[in-house]
This record gives sequence, structure tokens and C-alpha cells, in this order.
Amino acid sequence: MSNTAKSNTPTVEEEDDDDEGDVFLGESDVIHEFDVDGEDLPDADDDDNDGDEEFDENDDSVHTFTGHKGELYALACSPTDPTLVATGGGDDKGFLFKIGNGDWAAELPGHKDSVSSLAFSYDGQLLASGGLDGVVQIFDASSGALKCVLDGPGGGIEWVKWHPRGHIVLAGSEDCSMWMWNADKEAYLNMFAGHNQSVTCGDFTPDGKLICTGSDDASLIVWNPKTCESIHVVKGHPYHTEGLICLDINSNSSLVISGSKDGSVHIVNIVTGKVVSSLTSHTESVECVKFSPSSATIPMAATGGMDKKLVIWDLQHSTPRFICDHAEGVTCVTWVGTSKYLATGCADGTVSVWDSLLGNCVHTFHGHQDAVQAISVSTNTDFIVSVSVDNTARVYETSEFQNKTA
Repeated sequence: MSNTAKSNTPTVEEEDDDDEGDVFLGESDVIHEFDVDGEDLPDADDDDNDGDEEFDENDDSVHTFTGHKGELYALACSPTDPTLVATGGGDDKGFLFKIGNGDWAAELPGHKDSVSSLAFSYDGQLLASGGLDGVVQIFDASSGALKCVLDGPGGGIEWVKWHPRGHIVLAGSEDCSMWMWNADKEAYLNMFAGHNQSVTCGDFTPDGKLICTGSDDASLIVWNPKTCESIHVVKGHPYHTEGLICLDINSNSSLVISGSKDGSVHIVNIVTGKVVSSLTSHTESVECVKFSPSSATIPMAATGGMDKKLVIWDLQHSTPRFICDHAEGVTCVTWVGTSKYLATGCADGTVSVWDSLLGNCVHTFHGHQDAVQAISVSTNTDFIVSVSVDNTARVYETSEFQNKTA
């Protein structure tokens, strides 16, 4: 549909065609003439066409999913099927689609508010979706069929995570609580209370023995999942002064890194509950943090912030290894499998790939017309998937730089 409204009144030319004897305006009707600089006249049609052509030329995606009717917030790639992707957003819906198969998509209905988070179980069999309606839904990942609905939280779901070796699902809520269920038995297991504000981020440790959660109350809590006991509460100096936005746990379950609204990054020893590193470089909120893969020869971490910077940290010395500038804020970051490369999503709609050992940008993907909200990498690392405020999910090929390990 054209954005230009059309009048039902015929133009002078149209009237001339119909009846050459009728003229609505003559020279005697002109009251005053103005000289107009052509540069002052907008040319909407030409601008629209130029924009479309420029957008098409700059679209590097090999697959674009356009099933959503609202902004996309959530994204997950299957750990077992390299083509299976789940997306969720502000239209209160989730979808499953397959890369390279534009004819197949399964809608995941049921939420009554935005789908805020998605996660596949470790074996790829189940998909959990969390909504701002306070509900977690479990779907069969192969068919998209609804398996069960898990409720309990009194506020919107901020995130969902699975146990690394079982069908136990964990969710953090805006109502300050965290909930755990057995998805196979459709059974409530535990509710964790200890934070004073929204539980904004969290996860099981990779060994499955503990849980770490971060909150808008500027605290980190380490939990025993069986007893709901808080083993460590990390808060106050020298920790964050404002709410946590993101966290990540290293592969041997010993350290947790967190980023905050205050622009600070801290690393906590999970066993002792002590802050072991304070990484100072960002000047605005830190939106994303990731430890390097366990296979990396140098222990590193990557952090991205609204100060338009990706910082690659040398964890041995707690110093920036590289500071990588972006045009706008860095909203999300992920490592490309076990390689030396990492990908960032930016508020300007681009997805960039960086060499963590050299600090240079090896590729920038264009296609989105608005901010990237989340990125993920297919399990075979052939594809990077991103979702955006522009209502689309896009898939980019990694063939130019894959199969190179750190």
C-alpha cells in the first residue's frame, strides 16, 4: 500500500482528457507567483525508490524471516539441528523456522504478552518460551506442538534457561523471584526468593550444580538449586552500584562475569563469592558479556555497551586487549563456536564479526533497518542469525571466516 494519499478529485490534465473545453484555472486566476528553489521541494517517490534500491543492495542475508508483525526480542538456535531457529517478539508470538526452507514455519501461540525469551533444551528436543505475561510454555521442538504451560510468577518473564543435562527449566521474573520446573512431568519444583527487584539475568553453572542470578537491585546471588538456599549474596562495594543487565558463567563453573547499568564489569569467584576482577573501560551501560570458549589459548572475555564499544579483555591481566568501536551501541555479543571470532549486534542494525586475537573487524553484515536485539550462531557455525526491532530475523553465512580456531 502506498503511503501517499490519493484524492478522488480529477486533475486538470485528467479533465482535459475527458473534455478539452473545460479549464478550471486560467492565467487570470493567478493572484501571485513565487520563485521556489528546486532543492526545497521534497520528492517523496524518488526518495522511497532510492531507499529501496540501497536497502536491497546492502542486504547480505541469505534468509529473511518475516512472519512476525512486531519487534523481535528473543532468539534461539537449536543445539542439534543447524537449520532450526526460534524467534519471539512484541506480537505475542513465537515461531520456529528452518534456514533455507522458506516454505516451513510453525507458529508458537499462547502468550498474552510479548515473548521475551527463548531457549532450547540441551538435547534440542524441547523449546521454552517466556513471556511478559508471566508464563513459560514448553513446545516440542521438532513439530512446534505445545507440550505444557508452566505458571507461577507474578510478573513478566525476563529469561529462561535449561539445565545442562536435563529437562529442568529455570526462569527469572520481574516480581523479584526465580522459578524452576520439571518440563517432562509438567511439575513445579522450587521458587527462589532473595532479590529485591526484577531478576534480570541468570543461568545454571555448566556443571549443573549451582545457579547464578543477577538483579536490578545490583546484587548477584549464587544458589543451591535443590534447597533454594542462597550460598553467596554479592552486593555493595566493590561490586556494581546499579542493576545488573547480563551475566555469563565460564566453562569450568568457577567464575561469573556480569555487566551493569553503571557501565562496570565484575568477575566473581563462584566458590568463594568474592569479586576477583573489576574491569573498567565502558562509560555507559554494559548490555552483553561473554567468556571466551574453553578451547581458547588465551582466557578472554568480551563485553559490549551503549558507549558504542566492544571490549575484548585479557583476563590474565584484567586489562583491555582490544577496544572495538561501533557506529552505535553494542546490544549483543556471541562467540562463533570455538573459533577466535566473535559477532556483535549493533543498534544501527549491523552485525559485525571480529578477530579476538588481532582486534580487527573481518566482516560487517548489512540488512536490518533497525537495532539488532539478539544474535545466535547455528550449531555447525555455518550461520549467524539476528533479530531486530525491524520485525525480521536474518541469516548470514559465516563461510568467509569459519573453521579457524583460536
